[in-house]
Amino acid sequence: MTGFSNDYGELYLIPTTLGDNEPLVVLPISIKRAIEDIDHYIVEHEKSARRFIKKVSPRKSQPGLHIEQLNKFTEAEQIQSFLDPCLEGYPVGILSEAGCPGIADPGAEVVRIAHEKNIRVIPLVGPSSIILGLMASGLNGQNFAFNGYLPIESADRKSAIKQFERISKERQQTQIFIETPYRNDKLLAELLRVLGKHTQLCVAADLTLDSEFVLTRSITEWKSMNLPELHKRPAIFIFQA
Repeated sequence: MTGFSNDYGELYLIPTTLGDNEPLVVLPISIKRAIEDIDHYIVEHEKSARRFIKKVSPRKSQPGLHIEQLNKFTEAEQIQSFLDPCLEGYPVGILSEAGCPGIADPGAEVVRIAHEKNIRVIPLVGPSSIILGLMASGLNGQNFAFNGYLPIESADRKSAIKQFERISKERQQTQIFIETPYRNDKLLAELLRVLGKHTQLCVAADLTLDSEFVLTRSITEWKSMNLPELHKRPAIFIFQA
């Protein structure tokens, strides 16, 4: 069987804001239209998802929403049923906790299942901290890799940083990382200790917010500066050797 079934509802990938700002300042009107038309959602956290939906569409009936939670506690067998409304002809929306569904986000598993079930997947435009950070870094946007989280253990982390720096130099490839916000300052300090002095490092925090910070400097230059306070601020770390 190939193609999409016209009897099925679509799966919409609905980006959210990267912080506590007004949604329609950074999101296109297509997000508002989608939310007004969709009553079935797959989200990471119900409370924050309902709050976001209410901010985008204040008149939408909250009791009429059907919400499934997808996070680290969700059993694999549950996920299959999340798309049942699509099979019944209703559209379903995936909402990320921040940014774009499926990008550093558990929604990718639902999207994979949608393809298997011949359900049309519709990605909507919205902010991705990974892409925005890369855009603003001035580093190689033609060849880059998003590597997610580095290891937590210090020795493993140091080894991984050195390995990614070697790859960056050999391939002229930009390397992109995220970190749990309360560990940001520790990661920045480790990058400054481990990376070579000529490696270019970009730190991008609070993207799209009034407190936005983006700066690219060599490791030598970073070491001569007063470092930004990154504790509990959503941040992206990007480097190129």
